[in-house]
Amino acid sequence: MERAPAKGGRIAGWLVHMYTAGGAVLAFAGAWGVVHGYDRVAFGAMFAATIVDSTDGALARRFDVKGVLPDIDGARIDDIVDYITFVFLPMLLLEASGGLYWWGLPVIAVVLLSSMYGFVAPDAFFTGFPSYWNVVVLYLLVFRVPPGWNALVLLVLSSLVFVRIGYVYPSRTPVLRPLTLTLGAIWATMVAVMIAQFPSPPRVLAIASLGFPVYYLVLSLWLNARRAR
Repeated sequence: MERAPAKGGRIAGWLVHMYTAGGAVLAFAGAWGVVHGYDRVAFGAMFAATIVDSTDGALARRFDVKGVLPDIDGARIDDIVDYITFVFLPMLLLEASGGLYWWGLPVIAVVLLSSMYGFVAPDAFFTGFPSYWNVVVLYLLVFRVPPGWNALVLLVLSSLVFVRIGYVYPSRTPVLRPLTLTLGAIWATMVAVMIAQFPSPPRVLAIASLGFPVYYLVLSLWLNARRAR
């Protein structure tokens, strides 16, 4: 017979689940920022939620959360929180900022519905465009992209949700993982500075920060082509 998990292990498991679920509180803080006109608060909340999302998986494995709390589905908690913080909240922010004009609702509807299909990550990859709408919206607003182009970008990326390309999962894809995580940490620092100085961060910083998304895309396409062969 299997022994019941120690009380300390169960407490650690619950704390990890609470840490993951805390992203919902950050989403509310971000929505509060949008409603009250504090876009920097909204982006700060999304940035903090990204940190939580990047670290909760490692914590769950470290404390064997699935083993000590088998009846609680941490992956479902993670998906719910991710959808709110990385899909719903960025669209709310973009619309409130006037970044889409009158065609906002139809375009946002496409993003919301298509992203429902983008939360399954088979193997060590995201399949279809990952729901990085928080990053997309940040760059659209930082570079002051016109509403028409904003709508086009959102529609193109939404269509890529259904294109079976495997995108790198930074913490789980083994190929070049140390390099990816290092570059990702540098990029996150640059993004933090951009958010602190939003809506007018140094343009050179914004342009330089695009290096990591380009690296991420090239690596994803290369690995996808290699898997296909």
